[in-house]
Amino acid sequence: MTTATTGHPPRPARGARSWRDLLGEHFVDLDVAAAVDGPVPGAVRSRTVGSLQLSRVSSIDQQVDRTAGLARSDARHLLQVGLVEHGSGRVRQDGRECWLEAGDYVLYETDRPFSWELRAPGDSARWSLLVVTWARARLPGSAELTARRLPGRHGLTGVLGRMMTDLVHSTDVAGDDPGDRVAGELLGLVGAAAAAHHRPAPGTSAAEGALLATVCAHIEERLADPGLDPHSIAAAHHISVRQLHRLFAGQEQTVGRYVRARRLERARRELLGTGPRQPSLTAVAHRCGFADPGVFGRAFRAAYGTSPSRYRARAAG
Repeated sequence: MTTATTGHPPRPARGARSWRDLLGEHFVDLDVAAAVDGPVPGAVRSRTVGSLQLSRVSSIDQQVDRTAGLARSDARHLLQVGLVEHGSGRVRQDGRECWLEAGDYVLYETDRPFSWELRAPGDSARWSLLVVTWARARLPGSAELTARRLPGRHGLTGVLGRMMTDLVHSTDVAGDDPGDRVAGELLGLVGAAAAAHHRPAPGTSAAEGALLATVCAHIEERLADPGLDPHSIAAAHHISVRQLHRLFAGQEQTVGRYVRARRLERARRELLGTGPRQPSLTAVAHRCGFADPGVFGRAFRAAYGTSPSRYRARAAG
């Protein structure tokens, strides 16, 4: 078993860096924005069962990002499940986002960008997250299953959530040397449960799935248009606004939320750009469909836990 906790170095910058380094040692390289001006308190405990890594992470409120640059520079491509033990979280990947309460969990992969926003419960200063990591695994169709909430309180997903919780906390569950058998069997169960939970609702046709894909492509092409809203989107596809909302019913967010999330993600990518002639924050806001830079700044802070200017400065650093 390997365990580690952050120390309390005398300099705040070093303290923040030590928390990022600790997360990088146990998982992959990540950017962290925490709501403190000093060292980030937190702890990570990990152990392995065959090729499976079982971890528990706890810390204060923060935003954690796996940027496109980090995904390129850090070759560790992992398949992970994150289960919120205490507190709440929001996860984004592959154009989707979901909100998790205690007991819920989510699938994500580290070979492309993702983000976690983690918040402590009202009765505690810290959240805790259980992370199950497959280091050498691929799950067919995983790109359609990432960033989708898997409820931990009922059904097959609830059974698996409790199983993974017990697995992370137990120290003698593996026996002698299970090799990769436990990892493979657990991955198969998680994949099957996730696919079953997010199977299209009865009556959903292939035509509706194709229409949803067309609508999402339309949104992506017109993010800079401040007039992009459910009414204009529905009119462009000759459907009613009610039909449009029904299309998004299985996406765990409304049409409006989806548009805003895609705009903010595009803005975040623009802010990661380097070079002597970077666009102003106002230009970034306008190019991503925000007519009011103030609205853009508030939305960006709510989504990523920091202001656009600070995010750009941190990325440049």
